[in-house]
Order: sequence, then structure tokens, then C-alpha cells
Amino acid sequence: MKSELEHRLAALCTADRSVLAGGQKGIEKEALRVGEDGMLSTTPHPAQLGSALTNPYITTDFSEALLEFVTPAYTTTWEALRVLLDIHQFTCTRLGHELLWPASMPCGIPGDDADIPLANYGTSNVGRMKTVYRRGLGHRYGRRMQTIAGVHFNYSLPEVFWTAFQQVMEDDSDPGDFRSARYMGLVRNFRRTGWLLLYLFGASPALCKSFGDGQQLRLESLNDRTWYEPYGTSLRMSDLGYNNQTQSRLTIGLNSIDEYIRDLSRAIRTPEPKYEAIGVKVGGEYRQLSANVLQIENEYYSPIRPKRVIRSGERPTAALRRGGVEYVEVRALDLNLFDPCGINQNTMRFIEAFLVYCLLADSPALDAKGLEETKFNQAATARRGRDPALTLRRDGAEVPLKSWAREIVNDVECVAGEIDRGDGRARYRESVEAMRTLVDAPELTPSARIIADLRDENVGFFDYTMAVAEGHRNYFAQTDAPDPERLRVLEQAVRESVHQQRAIEEADELSFDEYLERYFAKSQ
Repeated sequence: MKSELEHRLAALCTADRSVLAGGQKGIEKEALRVGEDGMLSTTPHPAQLGSALTNPYITTDFSEALLEFVTPAYTTTWEALRVLLDIHQFTCTRLGHELLWPASMPCGIPGDDADIPLANYGTSNVGRMKTVYRRGLGHRYGRRMQTIAGVHFNYSLPEVFWTAFQQVMEDDSDPGDFRSARYMGLVRNFRRTGWLLLYLFGASPALCKSFGDGQQLRLESLNDRTWYEPYGTSLRMSDLGYNNQTQSRLTIGLNSIDEYIRDLSRAIRTPEPKYEAIGVKVGGEYRQLSANVLQIENEYYSPIRPKRVIRSGERPTAALRRGGVEYVEVRALDLNLFDPCGINQNTMRFIEAFLVYCLLADSPALDAKGLEETKFNQAATARRGRDPALTLRRDGAEVPLKSWAREIVNDVECVAGEIDRGDGRARYRESVEAMRTLVDAPELTPSARIIADLRDENVGFFDYTMAVAEGHRNYFAQTDAPDPERLRVLEQAVRESVHQQRAIEEADELSFDEYLERYFAKSQ
């Protein structure tokens, strides 16, 4: 008997086979700059890469050393990946002797937190605000945690899909409201089942001992330079990474876009005694933007976010309130050490089909108990995802990870088959079959391969990853140069970004205090 998902797929694709093909895909990929000794770079953002404030392709995240590469959105995975490769090649030729660290867990970290340099975006009010926000993150969570890197996958379904889907669902509500509601349903289902991505793509089961004390982190010692979790998949997404204890108490509702905006806005306005003790402006210098639970919306860490492209000076919640959800941002992906760009087409295709599955499947409201289940499942998979005895929580019952994973993969395969039929060049079912193999053979997952390599080669995480970094540098040097037109675009972006930053700085008329006061007044 066909499932509800299969009925909806059939209804959608009967009239138009291409209704699921052509979704927009973009990538944001972070990578630390390191010296030839593998230690975190303490040099400023390279001038040859332009302004981190205004270059649309190459910017920084928390630190001057943490580069972030951004692709535009494309309808095919190969286009997005090709541009990401071009950005890597462009950057590597301008780094001198420095390398890009290929792992999510960081390189050699300075002993003093203060030696990790904050990203600098210039003297404009908007640039200073970005730096103060990062200074606040450092005070709140520690700068080391902020050096953990990842890949973000941005996705929106094609326009033709929404008209067809609303007809299939026999929904006569406002099209924008319908879209937002269904994207929020996707977000809820992702929270329910997104642990699968940690199992399949997690690539951070080990880390350098310079990151912290193993007993405090509750990790085992693999060798004299490496902490690890024997069955771990993604320590980046565990309680020692972004799923930190401070934010684990924060509950943001996902049952409607209004609920999501309300709870985020409340967190930005609610004082937190622990952060009040840090102080906001001390000795004439801002330590953080505010002493509230969240400084701004971006501080809330979630494995997936509903988003809308913001206008200049607009807050993310204001953008959502203005036009609803436009796309989703998946933030649960580790850097894959086995791919020079940190991600490959198989991963992208599976995630796209997985997101469509999350949207089409029934998505009941998530109450507090349901949200706690999603948090437990993510934490358990991050730490013990390859443990054959691991069970997850599903609607109050215990279920083996492997059996639930097989069920999800079967449903995702139905979606992938329809995407392939709508686009004769696509190979989405192949990607699903590859992931099915990983479900049945956990020793083939990236996390297991990394642990096996460390053991077989009798090498520490630091030296192992350093060798990978050097191999990737050679790969980018030997790969065909970027298309001349794209190279021209990247070079132009460098030049224009410098002029744009200067123009922004010269246009400022408010003091920084006044600027912040006006910015936060918009959230009231």
C-alpha cells in the first residue's frame, strides 16, 4: 500500500515530471587558515582576498583566520560545486605559504583564548558591530569553540513546485503563508530526522588535544595527541561543539513562522544574569552587543534555519515577518576531509532529496517533549552514532538507529527517483543507494574511516589532518584553472569590495552608540 508521501509525489509529478527539478542550491564553506606548522594563523585577512565585509564570495566568520566561501544559488549541484572549487583555487594562490585546514575540528590552537584573533571588518558601524558580536561570542562560549568549521547548504524548491503542491493539498490560503507553513513543516521534520545526516556525513570523531582537556570533554585518548569518541560521528554537533549547554536550555518554537519569530525576538530582549556579569560596555570598550540571552538572531544555533534574503540593515526576523520563509539553511554538515572542497555532489543530492522528503511528509506540531527528543537524538548520534546498540527516541518509544535510518532512506529514494525522472541528467537515486550502503556498513562512513586511518597509520589527528591539507593544496594547484570569466568575476569582486567598504565607512553619520541604539530599537 502506498504511503501518504508516495501519494503526494504521484499527484505532484503526474502532470509535470519536472516539478521537483531545478531547486536552488548554494554552499557556504568555512575553513581555517593555518601556517606551515599547522598552527592557527594570526595574520590579518589577506588583502588579496578583498574586504571580508563586502566581498560576496570570500569573507570571514568568527576569526580573521576562519575563511568562509560563499557560492551563489544554482539549479544544479555541479554548478555550485564548480564555483566552490574555483573559489578555493583562487584563494589558495593568494595565501602564500598558508594552507586551508580541511577538518571541522580545529588545527593547533594557541594556549591563550585571547590569541585567537577576532574577525575585523573595518571602522564602519556595521563592521564594528560584527566584530563586537564576535567578541561577545568569545566571552560567552570561549573562542576555541568558535574555531570549529562546517558547511552550510542553502536550498529552496523551484517556483513551479509551490503552485502544484498547493493544488495537490487543496489549500486556498495565501500562497506566501502556505509556503512558510510548509517550510516550517520541513524544519520540524528535519529536527526529527536530521540525526541521519550526522551519521552519514559526520567527519569529526576525533580532535587535537590542543583543543581542550579530554576528561572535561568526556573523551577517550586515542594517542598522545588525539582525543576521540570510539563510536562518534560528529563531535562538532555534540555538546562539546555547537550544541552547547548554555543554549540547550533555550526553546524556540517551530510550529509556525510567527511562533519562531516571537521566541527569537523574546530571547534577544530577555536579560541573562550570566551575561550581565560580563558587562556590555566596560572601560569604553564593548564586550558584547547586549547582556540578553541572544545578542542577535544569528547567535541561536540550530541544525537548520528558515531564512529569507535580507535587505540592507534589515534584521533576519524582520525579513521573515515581511515576506515569510524563502529558503532553508542546513547547518549540520561537517567538512569532509576526503573531499578537497569539503563536500561532494553525492552529499548535496542526497540532502536535497532528504529536504524534499521532510517537506512532503506529514509534520505534526512539536511540543516541548518532542523538541527534547530531537535534542537527545542529535546528541546521541553525534557521540555514539556508529554504536550498534544505540537506540533513539521516537514518539516516546525506543527504536534502533539502523532500522529508523533504513525507513528514512527508503522514503528519500522515492523522492530521488522523481527528481531523476524530471531531469534526465540527474543521478539522485545513485546518491541514495550510496547512503544506503553506509547505513548497512557503518565502517564505511567518513567518521569510521578517519578513526581507522588514525589507528592504521599510528598517527595523531593533527599530523593526519596536516597531511590532508597539503594534499588538498596540491590538488587545487594541479586542477584546471578557473574559467577565465569566473576568474575575472572573482578578481573584480576583490577590487570592488575594497571600494564598497571604504564607501560604507565614509557614509557613516551616527556614532557607534547611536547606531546600536537604533538597530536594537527595531526589534521592539
